[in-house]
Amino acid sequence: MQLFPALAQRYSEEHQSAGEAQRLAQEIAFAPIVFQVSRLMVKFGILDLLNNHSDGLTQAEIAEKAQISGYAAQVLLEASLSIGTVHTRDNCYFISKAGWFLLKDKMARVNMDFTQEICYQGMFDLEKTLQTGKPEGLKVFGGWPTIYEGLSSLPSVAQEKWFAFDHYYSDNSFAEALKTVFAKPVKKLLDVGGNTGRWAEQCVGYNAEVEVTIMDLPQQIALMREATKGKTGAERIHAHPANLLDPEVPFPTGFDAIWMSQFLDCFSEEQVTGILRRAAASMGSRTSLYIMEPCWDRQQYETAAYCLTMTSLYFTAMANGNSKIFHSEDLIRCVENAGLKVAEISDGIGRGHSILRCEKVV
Repeated sequence: MQLFPALAQRYSEEHQSAGEAQRLAQEIAFAPIVFQVSRLMVKFGILDLLNNHSDGLTQAEIAEKAQISGYAAQVLLEASLSIGTVHTRDNCYFISKAGWFLLKDKMARVNMDFTQEICYQGMFDLEKTLQTGKPEGLKVFGGWPTIYEGLSSLPSVAQEKWFAFDHYYSDNSFAEALKTVFAKPVKKLLDVGGNTGRWAEQCVGYNAEVEVTIMDLPQQIALMREATKGKTGAERIHAHPANLLDPEVPFPTGFDAIWMSQFLDCFSEEQVTGILRRAAASMGSRTSLYIMEPCWDRQQYETAAYCLTMTSLYFTAMANGNSKIFHSEDLIRCVENAGLKVAEISDGIGRGHSILRCEKVV
């Protein structure tokens, strides 16, 4: 298994003392409690209070300002001491570096909200999912075969946090991705799995002539129509409703570029190969297929890889039961098995995405 340097250094040998390893084992054992305590430290405004009072606050002051009972403040603060999000001295509490990141790092907040609103309850059925290959945790929301059929029907808060998570990681990559895709002339672009049309909006805003067609499920097309209505360039955003998992559904032809962003990680390797094979059949000799994915093995920082490998289990328990965040070797194998070749790879796009530019093998 090939890994980028920071990951190889962290994952190839033991770095912890016995005491550190024992501590980590207990952190794992109490992880659900650690998560909920830390979430409430944010929700109740306690970390924000401590961040705004560099001279510290007593337990009683925190209870009063946060409008919670003394008991609630005590159990949260004592647990947070052990967790490491606060410090104490002279009978006062202070925010720690970890507490500051939990409060101020947008990635941490997006991940925490996504875990709470989408993943938390369903993860109880991870074991069953691994046995059946179906997203058993999804039943907390509905009876759909995958989460994608149910996105438009999720509870409003869950839907908000799902899209916030998805958009946070993809939107931060768009500026660099546009330069990559439009480095060659593109008059017609097919956006596969385009969701609410945010990439399509970026494209028509970046290039005054490009026509973008979004290929996605009918219910996602409806969300896209609503999201792009009245927007500048919306007349150049078109729709091609399709069930991409149906092996009999062909890709439309005549496009200069095909774009797949955070899309293929929604499917099993067998399904990915089938989708790419149909994409290849629609491509001309000059067509480029661009695949943007956050491959966990190609991250510059280990923390990013940690976030991505944990996100894989969302796909397992909640989304579809059979996909994950890619190791790039697995993704490249799917590309090659579909009759395509990787012409070039661009790493470090946005929050850690890679773009694979693929061509048809002739």
